[in-house]
Amino acid sequence: MAKAYEFNWQRAVPDCLQEGAYFDRFDEDPFAFESNCFFRVDAFGFFITWKSEGKEGQVLECSLINSIRSTSVPKDPKILSALEATGKTESDLEGRIICICSGADLVNLSFMYIVAQDISIAKQWTDSLRSLIHNSRANNVCPMTCLRKHWMRLSFLTNVNGKIPVRSITRTFASGKTEKVIFQALKDLGLPSGKNDELEPDAFTFEKFYSLSQKICPRTDIEVLFKKLCGEKSDFLNTDQLVSFLNENQRDPRLNEILFPFYDSKRARQIIESYETDEKLQKKGLMSCDGFSRYLMSDENAPVFLDRLELYQEMDQPLAHYFISSSHNTYLTGRQFGGRSSVEMYRQVLLSGCRCVELDCWDGKGEDQEPIITHGKAMCTDVLFKDVIQAIEETAFVSSEFPVILSFENHCSRHQQYKLARYCEDIFGDTLLRQPLDDFPLEPGQPLPSPNDLKRKILIKNRRLKPEVEKKQLEHFRKHMEAGDVNMSTNMSEDENEEDAGCDLVDEAHPERICGRLVISQTNSSEGDVPAADKGNKDEVAGLEVLAQTPLEATCQENGKKACEPGVADEQALIQSYTYVAATTNIHPYLSNIINYAQAVKFLGFEEAEEMNIHHNMSSFNESVGLGYLRTNAIEFVNYNKRQMSRIYPKGGRVDSSNYMPQIFWNAGCQMVSLNFQTPDLAMQLNQGKFEYNGSCGYLLKPDFMRRPDRMFDPFSETPVDGVIAATCSVQVISGQFLSDKKIGTYVEVDMYGLPTDTIRKEFRTRMVMNNGLNPVYNEEPFVFRKVILPDLAVLRIAVYDDNNKLIGQRILPLDGLQAGYRHISLRNEGNKPLSLPTVFCNIVLKTYVPDGFGAIVDALSDPKKFLSICEKRTDQMRAMGIETWEIADVPNDSCKRSKKGKANQVKSLSPQRSLETRSTSSGQNASTFPKKDTDTTMPQVTVEDLKQMKEYLKLAKKQVKELNALKKKQTKAHTALQRSHCTQMDKIVVQHEKEKRVLEKQLEKNKKKVRQCKEMRANQAKSSMANGRAISQDKSIKNKAERERRVRELNSNNTRKFLTERKRLAMGQSKEIEQLQTAQHEQLEKLDKYIAELLKSHHSKSQHQGQCNTAHEGDAGLITSHSDALTCLTT
Repeated sequence: MAKAYEFNWQRAVPDCLQEGAYFDRFDEDPFAFESNCFFRVDAFGFFITWKSEGKEGQVLECSLINSIRSTSVPKDPKILSALEATGKTESDLEGRIICICSGADLVNLSFMYIVAQDISIAKQWTDSLRSLIHNSRANNVCPMTCLRKHWMRLSFLTNVNGKIPVRSITRTFASGKTEKVIFQALKDLGLPSGKNDELEPDAFTFEKFYSLSQKICPRTDIEVLFKKLCGEKSDFLNTDQLVSFLNENQRDPRLNEILFPFYDSKRARQIIESYETDEKLQKKGLMSCDGFSRYLMSDENAPVFLDRLELYQEMDQPLAHYFISSSHNTYLTGRQFGGRSSVEMYRQVLLSGCRCVELDCWDGKGEDQEPIITHGKAMCTDVLFKDVIQAIEETAFVSSEFPVILSFENHCSRHQQYKLARYCEDIFGDTLLRQPLDDFPLEPGQPLPSPNDLKRKILIKNRRLKPEVEKKQLEHFRKHMEAGDVNMSTNMSEDENEEDAGCDLVDEAHPERICGRLVISQTNSSEGDVPAADKGNKDEVAGLEVLAQTPLEATCQENGKKACEPGVADEQALIQSYTYVAATTNIHPYLSNIINYAQAVKFLGFEEAEEMNIHHNMSSFNESVGLGYLRTNAIEFVNYNKRQMSRIYPKGGRVDSSNYMPQIFWNAGCQMVSLNFQTPDLAMQLNQGKFEYNGSCGYLLKPDFMRRPDRMFDPFSETPVDGVIAATCSVQVISGQFLSDKKIGTYVEVDMYGLPTDTIRKEFRTRMVMNNGLNPVYNEEPFVFRKVILPDLAVLRIAVYDDNNKLIGQRILPLDGLQAGYRHISLRNEGNKPLSLPTVFCNIVLKTYVPDGFGAIVDALSDPKKFLSICEKRTDQMRAMGIETWEIADVPNDSCKRSKKGKANQVKSLSPQRSLETRSTSSGQNASTFPKKDTDTTMPQVTVEDLKQMKEYLKLAKKQVKELNALKKKQTKAHTALQRSHCTQMDKIVVQHEKEKRVLEKQLEKNKKKVRQCKEMRANQAKSSMANGRAISQDKSIKNKAERERRVRELNSNNTRKFLTERKRLAMGQSKEIEQLQTAQHEQLEKLDKYIAELLKSHHSKSQHQGQCNTAHEGDAGLITSHSDALTCLTT
């Protein structure tokens, strides 16, 4: 029996939050202050609500809260004076202020501050609120729970009188219905229905809100489906019909029947008892349309397998076997030029589940010489490295316990590199992985540790010195440290360092550094810092260090650290004139000593990396270089990523912080596909949707064939991968619910992303439904993704747009966790935050891909009993001829009696002999009954001469002579026949040899003919391919160009296999004929030799026998003597 998955999305809300407490509340920008507000959290943990005397109720959705933290006393005099007015002095505020950070994305954030009555309450609320947020399972609740959530919001948004305004309810349904319809529905439910009326929260129950929603926007689409299932004659769905619906429509036929058993009557009754509200129908095992609708909107009917939202994958594989959620230029909140840097971005990115962040480290310019993080010479503001490390320490393991990788782009001097290392040690403490694990030494061939091995550990990705160089310099450094000469230790001879470290160069440096007047000098790094693919690129010249500032940069510095936004003309000039500074190769040994499993090296090639076999070495590629390697060495790139890690980052031309499509690099197994998290575009939506699985931990296990060294995988393959079953996915968009609060037109797009051959974009979209954002019905024909080669890597994107092509909501659904059947898909905003009510109702069909022409074989394999039953097949054939089953009599099967047939034949063969014996016996009996004649009579005396004169004797003698002559003639005839036979056999031998000669000549002609057939076959194959391609191009059922091209590619692939098979079969047939001919010739020669030997032997034996016969008949005396003897015997 199929079991329901227990989806425990709700976290226990502490009593202190449910009971509530009084806080003062204020916002900084713009300034707002509200004293003595009563804050509380609902029992489900959906909202933080607050209300003060004489003001309307307010709510903050917990799913939008990014962080809860204690904060220091504000410096703004307005805030301090407002707090002092409530009797709180500045000294009293320490430890009592809680900062609640929220936002619909990672950049546009709101900060609300609440001031507790005392420190204990502040700490209790801080810890309790932190336990509620970052609940990814609560972001996947069912539409019914979303309705309840919206009802709770309406109940909390009370007016000054503490009641619910009718206006709030009308806004929920205003996008599809007029106010009169809404007022009438309220009236029918016995609720106040005036425009300015108010509702008592206690009277406005959830059941009444649900009934109201069903009245205003009835689900006609579900009613049509329900009628289709139960038939026109019934208004209810019985247990058998429900079981049939669940097994045939709601279950993926590809699933294992043991792990995912079929639904049965018992399980169907459980569903009826859970969702049918009428108790009488429950007892009868019937389900109404309302109960059916409630089931379709429940957690049991989620569009994805809900266990995939938990941590379900194996986490003991090496790091290189996982996709890792990664960020590029994490500190930026906007554009790459003139953008603002923020420490907060590191918090938000890590809290969202990202496990690899980037730090562009530069020397500080102030008196304190503190290292900073900024975007080089790109006129971006900077933040202190120390503050960033502190923010990472606070948030690294809040949403996930698995390791965090800090990707350093190190431009600091040796002195400040020492500061980098010390800050990491001091702030991170034990969470920093300073030394490699004992079980995973840094040796060639040694695999990387697993995420489980590195739980709650922070790794630093940076270049590392050679071991002997690091050891020598570290000893030198410590010696000077003990002597107290820090400057001397950090200002070692640069020539010495170059000599020691001038081997492995840094793996990456971003091509986004700006230079003004071209006053530049060669740095320590060489042109070899950049992969060969980058050389010659004017925008990506390696090894140059800017020594002059642009006028705009100087102006920005004069105005302080505030971001200076360049104009369009200035920005274009900057972009055209920029170059970049390569990351330094002059590494401080103290920093080098804490680098272990993420050692950045220059990429020398796939063969060199395979020969070195160093798993802890990793390289970075900008997207252009990565695409170049994919184009030329795709399989090698996949194999490289099985062993060691690679990082992909956006090219320098993306000044607007746009993102490349990450899917192409996931297809190659690249682990760290780094994106601009501040830009919520399509690429980021794919990234966030993909990493939502596996508990949003930031790590996803790659498919088996992308991890095993004995498997080869081409990410551009158009044929199924060995061991992976291709799938067919069909999506029918039926309707939408609560898509917008405005009367607008909407349409739905359905795309798929995966391997290049599986990716289908901008091809499937519904018609536009105008002036209905509430419950548009599309009822489109199914969008069929006919052949998905690699379902493990494919994702489905469903997006809703308005009539101005603006995104309303979207959802990314990985195909390997998608459920089949009629499902409600809840939508997300651009930043992947859940929208309150918008859903799309779809029918999803998933099945194994079956090539054209193989449907009957698959049916036979899926139901072998049916196709193996000869009697049933013959019965069906008889039925087709008009013979019904009841007309056929049941007769015994005689097949078991066939073995007795031989015995019966033997009995029959014996019967004639028996009859003869019986006849002879009976005749003997009859003879014995005749009377005996009297033989006692007197015989006259007869002499020999008298006997010789008797007629009988003369006749006998004459016959004897005649027989003798006949025997001689016969002997002569046999001799002649034997000679003739010998001559005939010799003639046959000659003819046989002539025949064989002709056969060989014919075989030669056949060979020539086969060569001609091969040419003709190739020509026919070419004609067939052209004819099939022409048929596809003229097929009117194919509606778009991309599908036509996919069909042509698939046809070409099938034809290639078919043609190769035909050619191979022809060649095998030819070789087999030749072998058979040779074998037959050898056998014929052996038989001929044996036959000749037998003939000669037979001839000699017959000759001897004939000689003996001639000797016996030559003497007449012997014959007469024998006659006399015979007469004597006769006389006696």
